[in-house]
Amino acid sequence: MVASRWLASSPLARPIPPDEIEDSRLLRALVQGLVTLGICSVVVAAAGVTVASWWNLLAIPLSAVGAIFSWQRRRDRNVAIKFFIAIGMLMALAAFFSRLLEAPGDTRIVLAELLVQLQVLHSFDLPRRKDLGYSMMIGLILLGVAATISQTLAFAPLLLLFLVVAIPVLGLDYQSRLGLGASAWAGGKLRPTLGRLLGLVALVVALGLLIFISLPRLPGYQIQNFPVSSVIDTPGDFSGEEILNSAYRNNQGDDGEGFGEGAGTIQGQGKATGPGVIDTISYYGFNQRMNQNLRGTMTPQVVMRVRSQAPGFWRVLAFDTYTGQGWDISRNDDTQTLRRSRFSAQTFLPMDPTLARHREIVQTYTLVSELPNLIPAMYQVKELYFPTREIAIDAEGSLRSPVILQEGMTYSAVSRVPYRDRTQLRAAGTQYPPGIRSHYLQVPEEILEPVRAKTEELLATSPTPLTDNYEKALYLTQALKQRYTIQPELPFFNPDQDLVESFLFGTEGGYPDHFSTVLTIMLRSIDIPARLVAGFGQGDFNPFTGFYVVRNTDAYAITEVYFPQYGWFGFDPIPGHELIPPSLREHQAFSLVRQFWNWLAGWLPSPLVGLVDGLITLLSDGIAYLVRSFEALLNLGWIGIMVGIAIATALGFVAWLAFLGLRHSWRYRKLRQLPPTERLYQQMLTWFSHQGLDKGPTETPIEYGQRLYQQTRAQTAQAANEITHAYVRWRYGGEPQNLAYLNEKLRTIRQSGKSRQPFTRP
Repeated sequence: MVASRWLASSPLARPIPPDEIEDSRLLRALVQGLVTLGICSVVVAAAGVTVASWWNLLAIPLSAVGAIFSWQRRRDRNVAIKFFIAIGMLMALAAFFSRLLEAPGDTRIVLAELLVQLQVLHSFDLPRRKDLGYSMMIGLILLGVAATISQTLAFAPLLLLFLVVAIPVLGLDYQSRLGLGASAWAGGKLRPTLGRLLGLVALVVALGLLIFISLPRLPGYQIQNFPVSSVIDTPGDFSGEEILNSAYRNNQGDDGEGFGEGAGTIQGQGKATGPGVIDTISYYGFNQRMNQNLRGTMTPQVVMRVRSQAPGFWRVLAFDTYTGQGWDISRNDDTQTLRRSRFSAQTFLPMDPTLARHREIVQTYTLVSELPNLIPAMYQVKELYFPTREIAIDAEGSLRSPVILQEGMTYSAVSRVPYRDRTQLRAAGTQYPPGIRSHYLQVPEEILEPVRAKTEELLATSPTPLTDNYEKALYLTQALKQRYTIQPELPFFNPDQDLVESFLFGTEGGYPDHFSTVLTIMLRSIDIPARLVAGFGQGDFNPFTGFYVVRNTDAYAITEVYFPQYGWFGFDPIPGHELIPPSLREHQAFSLVRQFWNWLAGWLPSPLVGLVDGLITLLSDGIAYLVRSFEALLNLGWIGIMVGIAIATALGFVAWLAFLGLRHSWRYRKLRQLPPTERLYQQMLTWFSHQGLDKGPTETPIEYGQRLYQQTRAQTAQAANEITHAYVRWRYGGEPQNLAYLNEKLRTIRQSGKSRQPFTRP
């Protein structure tokens, strides 16, 4: 009895006020559409990126059933239903914590799935308008979660649909709060309503794209909790020496050594030496031994998506020993195994000292297809957030995983990337450490002299003498691009044929990677330490998602040259590529605007492009000068700060005056374009607006003229009414008007304001 009396007097048993109950079926249906789009967006965005259950789609029909049930019982107290919903929410919360403890890592999907489960339970009790508001917020939150996960444009259609549904939902919700119902959105006005809706959607999308293009791109990753997949358990005997690459499918190479796993289906495919066929999916250069006597092409396929604070060459593997027809890693067994903390996904890596100015660049990699157990990253990695508890680093600074990099894996890297200062590198000198000289100057004796002679011959063609190693490397890189060609039909090399010798003195060209091999050996022949590095180019940048889309065909080899005290820097001799591989530049906040302008400039005539570029340069130089001037004032202490504030105030005042002048000129120009009668009417409205007597947007001209009798003197109101009636007769009846008489009435109105006689309501 006590419990029943308490229940009867509790807030749960109190009836819902009638004005809070939402009766609009259209509003409820559209809110359910927002929730459905939110659920679908999470599933679509998570596909191929992170683990998400397709069972989440069951929440759509279940939530719809709940919405119908709550509509039918919207005027009931539903006390029992509320208790069952509370129990279900507690069970969902328990399941959430259980999943969180079992698989720690990226919790966004787990949180989104908890929210979906809560929405399904919540949908069975939606009597009030604010309950529908909670569902609207849940749909918006799910859309936000999907936006943080999405890496492709597959999410974009759902975003547009959400916008199309959200606009009428906001309008209906506002009308419902005012007690106006849904008559403006339903009934017999469907065509004009749809027209207004589509126009408003187009306006919002256009403004959004304009803001998106103009928004400054500031460096991201301000927090240090970087994305990484859940922990992968691996065997305890990991040494880092073995490289697993499906491009080398044969169990045994020609020399009897094992390279990779699995059996080849094409004769000669995956051979470590001798003629063979390139694998159509996996790049042949990611292996302990790189055989450049393989022929064929790869089928383009997306392998990973990279979010990075700066574009770069995603470095995978480096080689130090030239074999005559490829490369080898001579110190493959010289690897260091690193184990991360038990409580963190962070692994610290050893760093080479450098005098170069550098910047820390954060990258996040999401694999779309399988890769070898080699970890792509910008050189030189300082911290790695990887799902395995152990990784290895070899003598060339390449990173190795205990397992093959599987589809869907996500990891992050923080790299200390040096700026490429040409002046510093030219002055680096030639005092190389013994370890550098012993490993990165190796050239086969039989080709050393002819390659050196050819290299010196090319350097002699420079219009100015080349005295430093940086300029020599740069000139040789450009010379190979200009003097030799890519030959896709290059025949196989004979067993005793050398790749570099054949390239320079026979075929005068070769496969793209052959150019980097030739440059590396040419530099070594004149005592410049160099090595071959295989990796991925930056790929195609998608400005809408912010990811670099990298394909298997973006994999190629470049040359890295060592500069004492500054480290390794890349050069790309492949025709069609930039001379310098993707490297670190000063941050550009408006890089997207620049990309859009570069695209637009391709369609405009050259003189116009030059004029706009000159104006942009002048504007940017002026802004930079102002910023430097204010920084100099701030360095003077309090006096400089006060002077700076005074100058800023004066500039703001001048800008305000300029704005007023431009606005007045624009209004005057618009008035001059109007017909005479309408111009007089608009001038009258402007004058009254300055007096604080604005015309309401819902008032007709006649109603406004009648209101003036209550707010101004009779003579002024009479003159205004004559102008108003003349305007109406001209506007709607086409009658000609006496413009001289109307001008006299306008002067009467203006003169009445100058007399400043007080107006008293009768």
